[in-house]
Amino acid sequence: QGQLVESGGGAVQAGGSLTLSCATSGRFFSTYTMGWFRQAPGKEREFVACISWGGLIIYYADSVKGRFTISRNNAENAVTVQLQMNSLKPEETATYYCAASKEGGSPPQTEYKYWGLGTQVTVSS
Repeated sequence: QGQLVESGGGAVQAGGSLTLSCATSGRFFSTYTMGWFRQAPGKEREFVACISWGGLIIYYADSVKGRFTISRNNAENAVTVQLQMNSLKPEETATYYCAASKEGGSPPQTEYKYWGLGTQVTVSS
């Protein structure tokens, strides 16, 4: 319980696509808001997207709207969250983190109490 594991990062050319996944075990996070954040070298970690426990309420950072899609699957024995990223830009090179919050809506970063170790995304021009 309480563990988030990201995967799916890699290197891609500008304009390309990647799908990130966040895996958890059990149903511990089935009632949590799940979010994706990213941190580029020398910059603060920033919000990318989040999805409510039921998947009906979704928020995106303005910079990714129309290009990124967050989704989740609350399966019987695991919760998974995906981030489909299209039309990637070099400035989106960063470590991408999955996180979980008990709060609804679009919680501030401080309300995300569970974090994965991150997966690296590198976008070349």
